[in-house]
Parts: sequence; structure tokens; C-alpha cells
Amino acid sequence: MVTHFSRFQHLLLLQPRLLFSHQSRGVLRHPPIKTRTVIRSVMGSSSSSSSSSKLLFRQLFEKESSTFTYLLADVAHPDKPALLIDPVDKTVDRDLKLINELGLKLVYAMNTHVHADHVTGTGLLKTKVPGVKSVISKASGSKADMFLEPGDRVSIGDMYLEVRATPGHTAGCVTYVTGEGADQPQPRMAFTGDAVLIRGCGRTDFQGGSSDQLYESVHSQIFTLPKDTLIYPAHDYKGYEVSTVGEEMQHNPRLTKDKETFKTIMSNLNLAYPKMIDVAVPANMVCGLQDLPAQANL
Repeated sequence: MVTHFSRFQHLLLLQPRLLFSHQSRGVLRHPPIKTRTVIRSVMGSSSSSSSSSKLLFRQLFEKESSTFTYLLADVAHPDKPALLIDPVDKTVDRDLKLINELGLKLVYAMNTHVHADHVTGTGLLKTKVPGVKSVISKASGSKADMFLEPGDRVSIGDMYLEVRATPGHTAGCVTYVTGEGADQPQPRMAFTGDAVLIRGCGRTDFQGGSSDQLYESVHSQIFTLPKDTLIYPAHDYKGYEVSTVGEEMQHNPRLTKDKETFKTIMSNLNLAYPKMIDVAVPANMVCGLQDLPAQANL
């Protein structure tokens, strides 16, 4: 069942199972998975089974950079393990207050990519919560405790997130997708970072971006998911909170075009230089701890 909150707290009670990949105990390495599962509608309630009630989900918002942070936890597990996706340094205290109020144990602080519009909160979280592991893609070239590759799985409790490489906005972008199967949350959820925004997509003119690569990433890794898969982006600037794969395949004004038209659109956006990029990117390459050189290997 889905319980709706404001833009700042969107609660979704679904099913459990999230894991991590590659270099840690919570990471399993799998070959890329072709996903084929029947999912429900975007805001829909889940009819389902006991597993549906194991996932606690909150969508949180940082207004200065219009960034969404996502909290997921397996509340059926005795330890109530939790993870954060795309935390922001300025809202770390808010996030930890919520985690403490809900009685959760934060295990992972994850990023979809090296952000250019805000400083990640992963480094601060590590200083405030002993044992938290920072996580990012290996392709990002950033510092972290765990590095993910395509096909990896990140687990919390009995739930897992599948890692899909979706470069194009940056060279190291990934999308995290909740697991496939009857024992996983339904409908599935895709945390797309800046690869797919609601009725848009991330820019491709810096940080190793490529409009050609972004188009291929989205169409091969996100638009191949079941059409009812919920899309949760890293940002929104128009008041939206959630979409679906089916909606974006039909209504996204950029990604519905053929590749050459898409590339032309992206090359003519004429966007301003990101105001935070000169601070955010160097900081995020060292887990957000730009002023703590002794911890640059976090």
C-alpha cells in the first residue's frame, strides 16, 4: 500500500529486499539482468503479500538544488537496515533525525553519480554514524567504500537493488532498480539519478557527458523495464514527484524522439554553467569531505 506525503516526505509501504555489490560483504556480483516483471501503476497501492509491507520508503527534498533524497528500509528485518540514495550535505541532520525517529539502522549512503549541483552528504553521514558505507559506481572515479559495476546487487535485509549503468549525463551514472520477483517490492522502482527526469533528462555538456550515450542508456537500461516501474529522479524543478517508465516512454519531450533529433535538442539547450560545479565536483570526488584531506580516501 502507498501512503502519500508531501513533496518532502513521500511514504510508500511496499515489499522488501535491497543489497549492494562488488567490494563489500553486502555486494553480490551478477551479470546484467533483463527485467521482465508485471508492475502496478505509478501511484498505485500494492495488493500484495507480506513482502509488500517490508519496504519503508520516503522521498525527501532539498529545495536549494531541487534534489530528491530517498530513504529505503526493510522494516520486517530485526535490525531494520536502511540506505539513503543521493543524500545532500545540507540536509544530513534532517535525514538522520528521521532515521532515528523511525528506529532504523543506516547501512549505506549511495550516490547515483558525481553531482555538480550540490555536495553529497555521504562523507558527513560517515562522520556521524559509525559503520555507514559510502557507495558509488566504479566508473565515477570517485572515492567511496564500495564501488559498483553493472549487474551488481546491493542488499538490505531481504531486499536488493540492481545496478544498471546509465552513463550519458556523466560517465559514471547508474540507476538503482528494486529487485525482480514475487518477494521484492511491487511495483518496481527505478532511482534514475539525472539520466531520466520527469518529462526531461540531465544535461550532457560536461563531466564526460554524451547525448548519444545517454540516449542508448535510457532506451536499453530504463525503457526496457516494465512500463509500470516507478521512476524516481534525482531532481525535479516543476513540482513532480514520481513517474513511470510507460509515462516517460510516451510523454518525455526529449527521450521520445529518435536519436538524432535528441542529440540536436541536447546540443541546443544553451544552459548556464552550473553555479555549484566548481565546489561540488571536487568535493564529491572525495565523498563530500572537501575540507578534510586526511579523510580523502573514504
